Amino acid sequence: MSGVVFVSGNFNVLHPGHLRLFRFAREMGDRLVVGVQSDRIGGSAAHIPEALRLDGVASNSFVDECFLFDEPVADLIARLRPDVVVKGREHEGGVNAEAVVIEEYGGQLVFSSGEAVFSSLDLIRVDALEDRPRLTGASERYLARHDIGREEINSACDRFSELNVCVIGDLIIDEYVTCDALGMSQEDPTVVVTPVDTQRFLGGAGVVAAHAAGLGATTHFLSVMGDDEVGTFALTELKKCGVLADLLVDETRPTTLKQRFRSGGMTLLRVSHLHQDSVDGELQNQLLERFEEIIDSCDLLVFSDFNYGCLPQQLVDNFLVRARSKGLCISADSQSSSQVGDVARFRGVDLLTPTEHEARVSLRGQDDGLVVLAERLRALTNASNIVLKLGAEGALLHFSGTEGEYQTDRIPPLNLTPQDVAGAGDSLLITASMALAAGSSAWVAAYLGSVAAAVQVGRVGNVPLRLADLAAELEV
Repeated sequence: MSGVVFVSGNFNVLHPGHLRLFRFAREMGDRLVVGVQSDRIGGSAAHIPEALRLDGVASNSFVDECFLFDEPVADLIARLRPDVVVKGREHEGGVNAEAVVIEEYGGQLVFSSGEAVFSSLDLIRVDALEDRPRLTGASERYLARHDIGREEINSACDRFSELNVCVIGDLIIDEYVTCDALGMSQEDPTVVVTPVDTQRFLGGAGVVAAHAAGLGATTHFLSVMGDDEVGTFALTELKKCGVLADLLVDETRPTTLKQRFRSGGMTLLRVSHLHQDSVDGELQNQLLERFEEIIDSCDLLVFSDFNYGCLPQQLVDNFLVRARSKGLCISADSQSSSQVGDVARFRGVDLLTPTEHEARVSLRGQDDGLVVLAERLRALTNASNIVLKLGAEGALLHFSGTEGEYQTDRIPPLNLTPQDVAGAGDSLLITASMALAAGSSAWVAAYLGSVAAAVQVGRVGNVPLRLADLAAELEV
């Protein structure tokens, strides 16, 4: 069928029944419009404030448009004249005041509750939103070792709003397709699933910039996008996050899209739509020109490299020369896929945050102990501080001291019940970098970065950080 489909109700809490109804209604036409009853017209049945109920409906991927209404639903339908009005099966056989109006203009009234395929989706969402203890007792021991008090931590966070940050790197959009497992195929040994929900998130360097803006900094983001719908989505989301995005269009490549198909809280398959060749010389020159336009106001330059072509070595070197000449704090992360990537190409920066695997790929050192690995990377890059990320084991810290010596410590993982580890490194990178740029010690910066990572892995999807998220954890 085609046309506009209309659904209305209070929608206090979006439960599986609502999701089934929305899915069914969306499949009835080209566009699903949902009317949410205002507090006044909803009366005692409206248990949640209208703004929150509207936000809940707007977040559902099946809904194209939603709004509050404050009049009898029959009057509203008479004005909108949707092609199809869908109501739950429980209303069939009862009094439906809108039926006469719909019949008069030639619309269709359909009763259905949809198919019951949302139980796994509901469980995933509940699990992702559940409050869990994050900061372990080991964090207190770390703070005590380095004589870090709560006042020093709070002061570091307060200074975030004074920063002007520039992030450059590969823009990525992460798409999570939540599926319900139907069973095993009879033709071949393949699990058969049906998609029930799709959510998109800023990823790559884009979410690093969104994190910085959410933490309070004035944030510029320089990158490259394709001339496509995914790039348009990215621009819209960056604007919502308060990021000053300058995305140059490269018509020869798509905006990088990474899809994760998930079921039962686990990822079944990943599909990446991307080109990995370097951007051409003209685009490199334009990126450098955009940086020179804002460099005088910047405090921090962050390289967020995913090795998808946005940061050729010549461009990196040119950025580094200009940033050093202005005395900017500089940090870098270079994510490696298999054996591709080299974090050691970022020389003379204030902070590097590679994983153990990324450091070993860069140094071709599979046998070195962790401290030796970190020191070799420091000596090669002349980086002032290195956070060697160890996944579920936390991180090894290798920092410069007051007299040129280097000190090493470990910080434990601060969230022992992670939901989605995909965004941990991005949140650690930007939060630790901002703390350094704001004048904090590397030990304070590493702690705040680890807290940010703990927050981020406690939820599904790369949701941009807010300063309130850190504050909530630091209060525990």
